[in-house]
Amino acid sequence: MMKKHILIVDDNPTNLYMMETLLKGYGYEVTKAQNGREALEKARENPPDLVVTDILMPVMDGYNLCREWKADETLRHRPFAFYTATYTSSKNEDFALSLGADRLILKPQEPDVLIRIFRELLADGYRARQVEAKPLEEEMEFFRQYNEILFRKLEKKMQDLETANRKLRVSEECYRQTFMNASDVICTIDNNLNIQSISPSVERILGYEAQTFVGRPFSEFGHIVLTPESLERAIADAAAILGGQTIAAAVYEFITRDGTVKYGEVSGSPLMQQGRIGGIVSVARDITDRRRAEDALRQSEKRYQDLYNFLPIPVYEMDFEANITAANRAVFETFRGTEADLRKGANAWMILSPEDRERSARNIERLLKGERVEGTEYTLTRMDGTRFPAIVVSSVIYRDDKPVGLRGAVIDITERKKAEEDVQKLAAIVRHSGELINLATPDGKMTFLNEAGGKMLGIDPEAVNRYKIRDVLPEHILPKVQTDILPTLMSGGSWEGELQYRNIETGKLMDVYAMLFPIQNPAGGIPSVIANVSRDITDRKRAENQLRNALELLRKAYTATIQVMVQAVETRDPYTAGHQMRAAKLARAIALEMGLPRDKVEGIHMVGSIHDIGKMAVPAEILSKPTKLSDIEFSLVKAHAEKGYEILKDVESPWPLAEIVYQHHERMDGSGYPRSLTGEEILPEARILAVADVVEAMASHRPYRPGLGLNAALAEIENNKGRLYDGDVVDACLRLFREQGFELEGA
Repeated sequence: MMKKHILIVDDNPTNLYMMETLLKGYGYEVTKAQNGREALEKARENPPDLVVTDILMPVMDGYNLCREWKADETLRHRPFAFYTATYTSSKNEDFALSLGADRLILKPQEPDVLIRIFRELLADGYRARQVEAKPLEEEMEFFRQYNEILFRKLEKKMQDLETANRKLRVSEECYRQTFMNASDVICTIDNNLNIQSISPSVERILGYEAQTFVGRPFSEFGHIVLTPESLERAIADAAAILGGQTIAAAVYEFITRDGTVKYGEVSGSPLMQQGRIGGIVSVARDITDRRRAEDALRQSEKRYQDLYNFLPIPVYEMDFEANITAANRAVFETFRGTEADLRKGANAWMILSPEDRERSARNIERLLKGERVEGTEYTLTRMDGTRFPAIVVSSVIYRDDKPVGLRGAVIDITERKKAEEDVQKLAAIVRHSGELINLATPDGKMTFLNEAGGKMLGIDPEAVNRYKIRDVLPEHILPKVQTDILPTLMSGGSWEGELQYRNIETGKLMDVYAMLFPIQNPAGGIPSVIANVSRDITDRKRAENQLRNALELLRKAYTATIQVMVQAVETRDPYTAGHQMRAAKLARAIALEMGLPRDKVEGIHMVGSIHDIGKMAVPAEILSKPTKLSDIEFSLVKAHAEKGYEILKDVESPWPLAEIVYQHHERMDGSGYPRSLTGEEILPEARILAVADVVEAMASHRPYRPGLGLNAALAEIENNKGRLYDGDVVDACLRLFREQGFELEGA
């Protein structure tokens, strides 16, 4: 399907560009023209499916273009639409339609509305409006109406221009009066940095007549009235303004004619001329008095701040939006923050819970009413998220007899609350009487025992004062109490762990889990009371012992099975059995050096002792052959890793014995056997066993050669660390021999 072709006519290039972009975006072919005559020429050369034109244009306007269009036999059947922001009255629309136009569309229109209209005009069933040739008198009437419309538009343009000129004259006079009477210094500078104008106020502020500087370079002016630092900054600011930036407020130091230094707040912006930067307009305000007042205020504030920071308790000020406006050093120390946090906008509501915020807001209302508000307890949050209880005392800050904020002090009551919480904790424990609850003095005299505790210890709670703690402790527990538990409690700490108590009546021992903590004396010093909460765990300990015994029996049975396997290998080949046990011992030592868990260490030792069990499938004469093996014989020996896997794969074990045996001849670079595994494909236990196996084999005597020695074995693993052998395993093995004196028995 061919694209529809639209001719657009407008003397404004921006309008043409925007219309072209819109139409092409919807898939239309577009031709542009800037007046009616150009449009007619392009249309006759390549007739469009639709023409969209402005009305008010040079050379030939839209109305004359429409008359010519409708008089052309080729073009008259093609739709014609006006798109105008100038000819907008109903009379204009009637005139346009009388010329044969299909539509008069008012600017601006939403793109979807405009495209919908164009689609209607381009629809296959649409027929362009036609007008018959008019007699002379009607043609004259056309010109009369045309001239009348044109005259009205021109008359309105003249009126608008006169109004604009009148406003401009008023604006210029206002500017002149402002310029001549301004209290600030107004200055304009051209692109060459020559001063074009400067307001008379410069004489009052700096002592120089304005004409002294007009027409002279800005640099000369700067050298006379600016300090070197301010001149350097002014030149940089001028360059920035000529680059299009605006300087909001910069403070310069000015030198007056009599040599006094004054401070000026200077702002500047580009001076636009015909859409381009033609220079700089700058306004300078004398802020000397303000600056001196600010300096005096800063000195006063510093003295106040020094006194403020001297106070040992946190003191702060805040506005009624709860923004912290001032704080002494103790505030930062207590809340674990910095002055940077304050500058970022610390808010008091941040340190209060929602409930405390409501309570604080009510207290503020009472203070503003003149009521006396005592110190209030809150839970406050530090900058690191930790919380602490405190009492806050506040008063209203007044300025010019008007309340502007609050001043407050914070008193940390953490220690007091801890003592209260200890009492509450003790009361809660007493209420839950299913466990032993006991109070005693630091010297061990019992002062309280609940009923559950009485049953556990065989003591009547009413007669508890006759007993000491040591009466219910077995002899083997007393040293632990004296050297560990009691010192911890007396230093203010708590202790919890497993203990044993003895029933006074039966003499029976029971296992308990005890929690002990001190209750501090309000007057200070050592704790006044030791609280004890204990739970009977005798049944649990009995069950744990039974389980431990069962596991030990199972471990012994498993070890016996492994030992049978070792003996079976030893029966066929005593050398292999000795090699296995020495390699297992070395592998276990390496695993311990690497910090592996105990159960994994035991598994490595276990598998090390049977890692060559697959050699049971190798003929004994090959294993003990004193000469070099043939290729076929060596391939039979190499198969022992896979044979060992086959023997062990169905054995139930907490460790992957079969897979470790299968992998103990693999190498990190894939050059090992039987599966050429690499890197992380090899189990960590197999990597440890591989190093232990190589070191023991090289260091020990073999049936077919004497031992190569430990140094040669260590050199082998060190030289191939990371390539054949795991680097961490090699490092651990080298430390064992070189730093810890490990020895291979029989090597």
